[in-house]
Amino acid sequence: MEGLILNLVSGAVGGNVVGRLIGSLNQGTVINSIAGILGGGLGGSILGMLGAPDMAGMAGDAAGMDIGALLGQVASGGVGGGVLLAIVGFVRSKMG
Repeated sequence: MEGLILNLVSGAVGGNVVGRLIGSLNQGTVINSIAGILGGGLGGSILGMLGAPDMAGMAGDAAGMDIGALLGQVASGGVGGGVLLAIVGFVRSKMG
C-alpha cells in the first residue's frame, strides 16, 4: 500500500516538474498533477508486471521498505507521471 501511495505522490511531483521544465507541455497545476498521479500509478503497475516487483514495491512488506525499493518507487512514479503529462500535453497541443 505504501508503494502505491509513493508512486502516486512522486507521479504528481514528476508531472509538475515536467510541466514547469517544458513550458509547451504545461497544462496548469491541476491537470499536471492529475496526469502525474495517473502516470505514477501506471508506471508502478507496469514496472511490477515487467518483473521488477521489488522496485515497484509490490513484493510484500519486507521488500517494500528498503531504500532501493523506495527509490525505485519514486523513480517509476516520477518518470511515469512525466511521461503521461508529456503525452497529454502533446495531444492537447495537436487538438487546438
